[in-house]
Amino acid sequence: MKTVLISGASVAGLTTAYWLRSKGYAPTVVERAPTLRPGGQALDVRGVALGVLDRMGLLAEARRVRTRMRGMTMLDAEGNELWRSHEMTLSGGRFDNDDIELLRDDLVRLLYGRTRDDVEYVFGDSLSALEEDEGGVHAAFEHGEPRRFDLVVGADGLHSKVRQLAFGAERQFVHHLGRHLAVFSSENFLGLDNWQVWMRDETARYCLYPARDNTEMRATLGFASEPLDYDHHDIGHQQALVTERLSHLRWETPKLLAAMRKAPDFFFDAMAQVRMRSWSVGRSVLIGDAGYCPSPMSGQGTSLAMVGAYVLADELGRAGDDHRAAFGRYERRMRPYAELNQALATDHHGGPAPEESLERAKNAIALDA
Repeated sequence: MKTVLISGASVAGLTTAYWLRSKGYAPTVVERAPTLRPGGQALDVRGVALGVLDRMGLLAEARRVRTRMRGMTMLDAEGNELWRSHEMTLSGGRFDNDDIELLRDDLVRLLYGRTRDDVEYVFGDSLSALEEDEGGVHAAFEHGEPRRFDLVVGADGLHSKVRQLAFGAERQFVHHLGRHLAVFSSENFLGLDNWQVWMRDETARYCLYPARDNTEMRATLGFASEPLDYDHHDIGHQQALVTERLSHLRWETPKLLAAMRKAPDFFFDAMAQVRMRSWSVGRSVLIGDAGYCPSPMSGQGTSLAMVGAYVLADELGRAGDDHRAAFGRYERRMRPYAELNQALATDHHGGPAPEESLERAKNAIALDA
């Protein structure tokens, strides 16, 4: 049985593990965090990606745990209501379609449940080196003993370690989109009842919505900015940057920023896209944000990751021992779909993409080639 190392235990890595296992591979997933990462924003599974969930037997369960927003309110920087809608939310789109919005940790839990019994997971470790020869890849780890694999999959996000080791420095591939994003959980101190609230002005914005039967609240904060120089491990400094850029907003912003400083799952990063001429080199290949991150501004990162995992496994299953041919066909099938979805974030001046553009992008690939 061929072995494959998958770096990253989020949506891309877990989906890849499932589909490669179904094709007869023996996957090992390595994850830097000590457990599955908690928290995160609500994610959208749209269009053809719903077919991937369905073929995994998870579509009904995903619909059961989806968010149940009844609508949204838009506020100005002073807290005055500008408009409201009972037909859609900016994060999840219109209610009258088949798309699913669900919390990131719920989707990860479903995917992990499908794979934990027949996939090897190594938590609390990460890659430190890759050395390829004609017969395989020698992988070194920060903590564990070195091991050898037939293939390596980078499913480790915007700051992919596999991409760095196999392709080169991040600055060659990551393109800043002029905004930064923070995500965290807090108590539902606003008493939101399945209702989403947005506040924004010209430079800053945030979105608040309840979760877990309205017992908690998820917050997504963003601000316009040039690339920033900060330590990715210094949460205090990141929170200070967010406070500096959003403290001019009124309404409940002071309470929100205070809750941010106590959040156990704070996440901060730039809005960026990954653009590469090739997603594979030798025996290493990239999936999802590691290879073609569209940014959260597209609303399509989750769907791209799930579809990419399915297509890669499909092509490896067809190719037998010829992984190079499989990688080439994977890229030829996925690249038009990925580029169309990346355009959702870059072609509409920071606003939501028109419904017709989203409909075209989310269905722009067939699962059965």
